[in-house]
Amino acid sequence: MALRETVESALAEIRPMLHMDGGDCEVVNVDEKNGLVQLRLVGACGGCPMSTLTLRSGIERIVKERAPQVREVQTVEAF
Repeated sequence: MALRETVESALAEIRPMLHMDGGDCEVVNVDEKNGLVQLRLVGACGGCPMSTLTLRSGIERIVKERAPQVREVQTVEAF
């Protein structure tokens, strides 16, 4: 399975929790060479003051568990 598919699968596990709070996340880019995943938090998650905590202790932790080659998960701002 490609890294992007593994990341999407991990996010599918997390999405119900994000949806409960009115938010979601979108994969913007997966850089397999550098182990970098870029996400955009949308809906309520996009402007939430707790989004950094959600990203680090929730999303990033689970993505790294499912895809150990991921070194970092970053958010990118919506335009």
